[in-house]
Amino acid sequence: MRLPRITAATAVASMLLAGAAGCSSDDDAPDGGDTVVVAADLNNASAVDLAYARALQLRIEQINNSGQLGERKLELRTQDNRNDPTVSLRNISTFGDDPAVAAVIGGICDSCVVGAAKTINDKRLPTISLAASDEVVNPVAERQYIFKLGPNSADSAATLVNEFTRTGIKKIAVLHTNDLYGRGANAALTDARGSGITATATRAVKTAASDITQAVGALTDTDPQALVVLTPPDLAQQAATDARAAGFRGSIYFDSAAASDLFIPRAAVRATDNATMVFTQILAIDDVIATTPAKSSRKQWFRDYTSRYGSYSGVASFAADAVDLIADAVARVGADRPAIREIIETSQVDGLSGPIRLTPDNHSGLMPQALTLLVARSGRWRLAS
Repeated sequence: MRLPRITAATAVASMLLAGAAGCSSDDDAPDGGDTVVVAADLNNASAVDLAYARALQLRIEQINNSGQLGERKLELRTQDNRNDPTVSLRNISTFGDDPAVAAVIGGICDSCVVGAAKTINDKRLPTISLAASDEVVNPVAERQYIFKLGPNSADSAATLVNEFTRTGIKKIAVLHTNDLYGRGANAALTDARGSGITATATRAVKTAASDITQAVGALTDTDPQALVVLTPPDLAQQAATDARAAGFRGSIYFDSAAASDLFIPRAAVRATDNATMVFTQILAIDDVIATTPAKSSRKQWFRDYTSRYGSYSGVASFAADAVDLIADAVARVGADRPAIREIIETSQVDGLSGPIRLTPDNHSGLMPQALTLLVARSGRWRLAS
């Protein structure tokens, strides 16, 4: 059932990323000296990276049209890493050798950024990763030029555990991916739950798994009160579907890596109904009253993205915030990479994703206050009451 959707997303991603790689025509391209390149290392076959690519292109256009950079213009240049750290390293090395490239934004591939960390530092190439794993920026001493935008595993875990405590859930079963993000998220959840909440079983699955029925069944057979899913969107939706098909009637919880589009795919609507997910308010911004300039900006971004692309992807705000951080630095110091790094490292803004605070000791800037609980209702995500 999922293959047509993934195939379609892949085709659209390829067209979008190919277009972004050469988005300026001869007629409207700014003079070379005024062009500052923001490079993106993305996976064309990933629906999440497709959303990142869309957000990057839209935000760069908005910044260029706003005039906030004066005579300078940003240009987006993308390369496909095929979710392969070796390919990604080659892409990043090429970006690093090009003096026009001021900074890089990395997509969902966490092992790609980790594998390229030395090259990024050696080439003094400011890089903002949008991957889920905390390891992309830790240890900070070895990641001086790398920053991360997106929820931290410890913060997501703490939010989940607070909800378990509030609702009286004491027995959980955990499904996670067997990668940097999944193992780290499971470790964070283990630390956060302490002795008051017991894991009846834990199963790890490959990120590219096409059938997780057996793993999900092994978890639901332990009769937990809740199934906790620490996986990317497609696997999270499949886990919920498999769990309900197996007769599981307990609660289902997703962490922030499961966030995708505002509207849940039709095949997963029934299975995910009343599922709870940790994420930022942006995915349910229709439920938020604009009482501050930051909330008004989030609502406007939501409308702009939806108007351009027909629906909203929750992860889009992370990419837009990454562009904003880079643009703010470029406005002040041009394409000076070390100076850009220093500015990003001390950035404090109320971003589209929520409050962002970066410091020399903390390169993962999304604050815990940005996270909330969303509930799936009638095929879309809403703020939990």
